[in-house]
Amino acid sequence: MAFAGFTEEAFEFYLGLLGDNSKAYWTAHKDVYLRAVRGPMTELLAELEPEFGPAKLFRPYRDVRFSKDKSPYKTHQGAHAGGGFYCQIDADGLMVAGGMYAPEREQLQRYRRAVHDDLAGEELRAIVEGLRADGFEIAGDRLRTRPRGVAADHPRLELLRHRSLYAHHGWPADEPWLFTREAVDRVRESWRRLRPLVEWGAEHMGAPAGPEGAGGGG
Repeated sequence: MAFAGFTEEAFEFYLGLLGDNSKAYWTAHKDVYLRAVRGPMTELLAELEPEFGPAKLFRPYRDVRFSKDKSPYKTHQGAHAGGGFYCQIDADGLMVAGGMYAPEREQLQRYRRAVHDDLAGEELRAIVEGLRADGFEIAGDRLRTRPRGVAADHPRLELLRHRSLYAHHGWPADEPWLFTREAVDRVRESWRRLRPLVEWGAEHMGAPAGPEGAGGGG
């Protein structure tokens, strides 16, 4: 089916889950999750597939084996496509992101070599500055100081401190267009704007792990 928009049920489902993250709540509302969350997300991603490739929806269940938080369910539904594009719905609304997530050791080494290089490094800085100017928030895991052997006055020190680097922005749950097909266009436009960052990572580091696939299970 073609994507027709989200419904208030999707956001209400996650508001309820925030208040009662239990198997009892999940079982009682699983039909709402399938109908109002997973179904529309699947349809939205199917419409983006011709341009960005197949997408994967993350599982709704948390991996609690090594976590102090034993809440069994994720309070959002995330999905990723194209090696670095991400989309998420939760109680707050809709969020999109793109970039380089949790690189392996060799990927991180390649990232730092590329950032140190004047040509590739300045290209990345221009991409990041452009995204920030467009209203994206720049995020990622960062060192508190600097990588070993990097001068304190390196012109791209802030980028070198990153161990992961991505940009994101979102829209609140009361945006009227979230309940229409316009949501597809909004995600598509944002992913297009994020494409230079995703492609820079793929060129200089290799394909990154997904946003949740590296840190929270897929």
